Amino acid sequence: MKKIEMITGAKKLVDECTQVKEGESVLIVTDTVTPFSIAEVLATACKERGAEPVIIIMSPLQMEGNDPPPPVAEAMLKAHVIFLALSRSIFHSHSRVRATKTGARCFAFSEFTEEDMFKGAIEADFLKMKGLGERLGDALREAKAARVTTPAGTDIFLDFNGRPEKILILNGICHQPGDAVAIILEAAISPKVGSAQGVVVCDASTSFLKPGLVKEPIRAVVKDGIVTDISGGIEATKLVEGLAALCDPKVYNVAELGIGFNPKAKMTGVQTQDKGVYGTCHIGFGSNISWGGDIKAATHFDFIMYAPKIVLDGTAILENYQFNL
Repeated sequence: MKKIEMITGAKKLVDECTQVKEGESVLIVTDTVTPFSIAEVLATACKERGAEPVIIIMSPLQMEGNDPPPPVAEAMLKAHVIFLALSRSIFHSHSRVRATKTGARCFAFSEFTEEDMFKGAIEADFLKMKGLGERLGDALREAKAARVTTPAGTDIFLDFNGRPEKILILNGICHQPGDAVAIILEAAISPKVGSAQGVVVCDASTSFLKPGLVKEPIRAVVKDGIVTDISGGIEATKLVEGLAALCDPKVYNVAELGIGFNPKAKMTGVQTQDKGVYGTCHIGFGSNISWGGDIKAATHFDFIMYAPKIVLDGTAILENYQFNL
């Protein structure tokens, strides 16, 4: 029964989300941690459309945003459609950016279980939610600045003047060459490097830890776009130690403001679900190359927050989980 339900989910990704066509080359990248059955059902759905699917299995990466091994990166440059079904996301990697620049359609979903193929974020009506994603993208594109506050204590200012040019609208729809989306459903912008000021309190989930749900809020102080202090409980200590071990000061760069709009996603400790939870937001740190920036850090990770109030140029576009767009 589970396999049948998984195939239904796979067909949704192949038919609705990516519109795989007859004769197209489809690359399914997975790893030894992700259930192989996910790649299998995707390949089956692609074959039914007359496409030519190839599955590549690699070892799990150490960090989110790392590049895959060279043979995988090279294969990505030659595919029409790429499914990234991995335990560690490579969405914010040079390899993914290069592949989409060459015209590949890329659909990412990391840390998926078999049940995630038919429950949770994948149940969203992607076509119906596309309009909200576009409105969010337009609002972010036109904004000069943002202030984000939360009941847990977040209060951060972001300047968008001179920011990296791209706005990411990860709406689950990946129909045109060069499209890169995720199952999450989020709209995201990268602030001007060095501009962020304030405090970010992660009270929901962080993609740096596995699983990501936090028991005690993690507090990060930001000055001139850089995290200068991290405090909290055991999870904060793990984060401090993990980031220090990377020996890369760029991981402390404030790289993103993301806004989730998936009504089916639940906060589970898995970033594919968590970042898309409707009416939440996240601040991303580290790499900003997905937005056209030039900072490539050893990782990209997020602090996800409950009940944010987001004000763009003096107008609240999100408050109490309700959008004003």
